[in-house]
Amino acid sequence: MENGVAAGKSLPNEDRARKTTYDDRFIATAGNLFQKLVNWRRDFHRHPEVGWTEFRTAAIIAAELSALGFAVRAGREVVEPGARTGVPHPDSMLAAKKRALQLGAEPAWVEKLEDGLTGVVGVWETGRPGPTVAFRFDIDALPIREADTATHVPYRQGYASRIDGVMHACGHDGHAAIGLGLATWIAEGVDGLTGTVKLIFQPAEEGSRGAKAMVAAGILDEVDYLLSGHIGLMATRQNQVVCGVTDFFASLKWDVRFDGVAAHAGFAPHEGRNALLAAATAAVQLHAIARHSSGVSRINVGRLEGGESRNAIASHALLQLELRATTNEVLGYLETEAGRIIHAAAQMYGVHAEITLVGESIAAPCDPALLDIVEACARDEELATNVVRTLPFNASEDITYMMEAVQKRGSLATYMLFGTELAAGHHNAAFDFREETMPLAVNLYGRVLKRISAKT
Repeated sequence: MENGVAAGKSLPNEDRARKTTYDDRFIATAGNLFQKLVNWRRDFHRHPEVGWTEFRTAAIIAAELSALGFAVRAGREVVEPGARTGVPHPDSMLAAKKRALQLGAEPAWVEKLEDGLTGVVGVWETGRPGPTVAFRFDIDALPIREADTATHVPYRQGYASRIDGVMHACGHDGHAAIGLGLATWIAEGVDGLTGTVKLIFQPAEEGSRGAKAMVAAGILDEVDYLLSGHIGLMATRQNQVVCGVTDFFASLKWDVRFDGVAAHAGFAPHEGRNALLAAATAAVQLHAIARHSSGVSRINVGRLEGGESRNAIASHALLQLELRATTNEVLGYLETEAGRIIHAAAQMYGVHAEITLVGESIAAPCDPALLDIVEACARDEELATNVVRTLPFNASEDITYMMEAVQKRGSLATYMLFGTELAAGHHNAAFDFREETMPLAVNLYGRVLKRISAKT
């Protein structure tokens, strides 16, 4: 047995006594879909792509949705180019595009995604009056080299990353598979659905870079309900459901470039302006920013590099940092203080500092009225072994831009967690989750969609 499911077997819950025909429909569907979910997830896991380079992943998703009968929008139709942050160098995107084509992605879809506009939206019109319900799934991987030890299930079973230095270390491969599973369930012709369903497959969640650009493209303008979720995180009990979260951290991700003047460190140090010392001073002082009484905050300098050699005054340095806070107001305070410190450190050493925004997110709440619906559906779901209304998130996720967009219109949003046992923590080279978590997510999303449809 691997990942908690014996190869070729149905889910353990499939033979349990069912409460109602309604449950029969969902559990049977999950069982039929399970192998497809596993196949999708493992394919995405073998071929991970970092944010704004997900050409193969997005092309496969678009092709699958189209084959199921969804109206598919992709590329510039769903991503506003000017609203993107943290866009890779064009050479990196071109290499990813070529690799996607070499690995069999349909050329027409790859071209549609053009310069890294790798978002996809599938639209299903039921033909009956009703609300527009959107589900969001993130699809990008991380720049992490995957573990290659015998204890790591993806490596042992042959579906570990084939792209050196890149892996799905956060479960987005599972999220993409769940989205396709929900699409399959919808396309089977489920009775009773009304209105419109939008399945949003978002690039560049890591680093909080993708959601804002999709919001700017207008894909949420008519949405009445928005749901998204994540495998694992604080939900570490297998098949646990967390209906919503509190304490999203608003965040800013900065790259800071310090430019000084090079000089010989021995006979002419006075002619130089040391950019590396300016960056190091800023790094230390950033961690000394006073905490704010109105909310929790986090500051982290994650990378510092610069200089040319030991006997030369460093003419350049790069500082990469992030700021996080539980409220947008506290984040604004951190932003002001961090900017002041960076420019003060630059002035101390007579160098220039330039701050580039490469990612951002905001804080947003989950709506109690939608939590009520999710909780009722979760308690009806036989695959769910434990239901929790909310847990604190204590991290950042740019889904909050989508949540804010619908909530400003008076619509409802929530962000769920799907419990799983983890082989290692998120963003770890040995990360892996139990694949039987995916049918639970498909079932629950389907139940919520049916419940919302029944309300109209």
